[in-house]
Amino acid sequence: MPNRICQVLITFLIGVCAVSAQSTSAKKPAGAKSAPTVAEATAFMKNAEVQLDDLGVRAARAQWVQENFITDDTETMAAQAQEVLTKAVTQLALDARRFDGMKLPADLARKFKLLKLSLTAPAPNNDAERKELTELASKLDGMYGKGKYCKQVDGKEKCLSLGDLSRTLATSTNQDELMDAWMGWHKISVPMREKYSRFVQLSNKGAKELGFKDTGAMWRSNYDMTPEQFSAETERLWRQLEPLYLALHTYVRKQLIKKYGKAAERADGMIPTQLLGNMWAQEWGNIYPIVAPASTDKTYDLTQLLKDRKVDELGMVRYGENFFKSLGFAPLPQTFWERSLFVKPKDRDVVCHASAWDVDQREDLRLKMCIEVTDEDFVTIHHELGHNFYQRAYKEQPPLFQDSANDGFHEAVGDTIALSVTPEYLKEVGLLDTVPPASADTGYLLKMALDKIAFLPFGLLIDKWRWQVFSGEITPAQYNKAWWDLKAKYQGVAPPVDRSEADFDPGAKYHIASNTPYARYFLARILQFQFHRGLCQTAGIQGPLHRCSVYKNKAAGEKLNKMLSMGKSQPWPDALEALTGQRQMDATAIADYFAPLKKWLDEQNQGETPGWKGMDTGAGVKPAK
Repeated sequence: MPNRICQVLITFLIGVCAVSAQSTSAKKPAGAKSAPTVAEATAFMKNAEVQLDDLGVRAARAQWVQENFITDDTETMAAQAQEVLTKAVTQLALDARRFDGMKLPADLARKFKLLKLSLTAPAPNNDAERKELTELASKLDGMYGKGKYCKQVDGKEKCLSLGDLSRTLATSTNQDELMDAWMGWHKISVPMREKYSRFVQLSNKGAKELGFKDTGAMWRSNYDMTPEQFSAETERLWRQLEPLYLALHTYVRKQLIKKYGKAAERADGMIPTQLLGNMWAQEWGNIYPIVAPASTDKTYDLTQLLKDRKVDELGMVRYGENFFKSLGFAPLPQTFWERSLFVKPKDRDVVCHASAWDVDQREDLRLKMCIEVTDEDFVTIHHELGHNFYQRAYKEQPPLFQDSANDGFHEAVGDTIALSVTPEYLKEVGLLDTVPPASADTGYLLKMALDKIAFLPFGLLIDKWRWQVFSGEITPAQYNKAWWDLKAKYQGVAPPVDRSEADFDPGAKYHIASNTPYARYFLARILQFQFHRGLCQTAGIQGPLHRCSVYKNKAAGEKLNKMLSMGKSQPWPDALEALTGQRQMDATAIADYFAPLKKWLDEQNQGETPGWKGMDTGAGVKPAK
């Protein structure tokens, strides 16, 4: 995930700045009625962008300190300074309304639109409530970053981090250990509940002052379409892929029942969430050994390959950088290697959630990640570096255009590159001795689907929950029930034990605590395959899409860079067309990629009842009774 405060279109505005900022709009004498001019609008925007540029650099530097040194002091400093930044951006957005309805040059009109959409946590325009909102935002982020599950072990207190608990879920098959790890982490979010509810109230008030129905509607307005059109677009894309997810769910449920027996078998057909190898059941790749095909050649274990080659954390990042360099991109600056955080410190709390940073909007690119030598982190590194190379590609754009075409694009670029991490690529870079035969493709595709396809409904429901929270359709008294209703409807997963409104399970997910919009990740899962198909076509590579790697292909790199350099200067269909020749997001590329697996899954699922009680029946499948 990218991180830069003044690039507020894609950040969650909890950073710090050390300067105050005043509105730059021209003050008219009392009684003046002259209409604003294009020249005045141009001057307003020029001054606004200078101000945003300066505040962004200051804020990003301070936020880096906050997330790398979590203390009460840094949280307080962040909240106090964030209040100043939020006030400045809010005032600019309010003052910009003076130019509403004017006929402006296209690029200037786009900047005014983006300015009004630039806050993910819009604050009320009064000092007390703005201060309260920024303090809540900082506190929620810090509560997540400091979260630990502490328990008594042999008479001594042992505290476990999210990383510790996630390793248990990823590697253990002991029922008690899985239950304990899941329950332990979900305790950390209980104290967030009231704070989050108040945060929603204040953010909605700020959004309404800016002319939006609520904060969720404001978020959905940032896609070159209306909020209603965007909601419909995400649902359309999901419907294209729902049958593939349903086939995967049916197969995985069957294999888990074989492994765990009654512990995995529920009358409603749902899968117990703690059995899926991930704290939020958002990706299932960690359970591949349990569900791997028995009758096909085995695929490789990238984690083991990395360890066998003695690749360390820094070496993992070098592999990612080298891929981009092979496409024609310049190396990362030396400061990247000097200032990034690659390994979790032993002496302090940090926000370990991986993020890519563009601190000075020029060359001060950084990665913040507590890397572990695993196949999952190998892919994550490619993902995060995609943000960094995107950030540098659009650095010459004006501040309000220094962003991706839409936030899904930013998340998709690195994952597009990771799709080229094929067996052929691994052999070429010396990590794999022999490319597995085509008969191993089923296992390879299944392992990919456990992450890419399993994620889709989760990527959709996070913001569906939030949109309904912001709109008031979900009230604070229903937070947890609505959360699990959506997970049941879209994912077909259930908690290990009954949950109540004494819990606040949404807050156990980083993006809720940090107020980071999540629809971008759902879109990215679609776009990365669309990008991949477009780059493979540019490279002239024939054969199955899942075997294509654009490593070392300069033509593909040139086309990718052309799209990245556009930033947010044009509506996203223009950027999409520049890379793929298409102007609509299209899930057929992901369906094409996994077509051989879908055929195999259907064969394996013969005689099984697909679906679950309470599922969304958009796929035309009768749910299980």
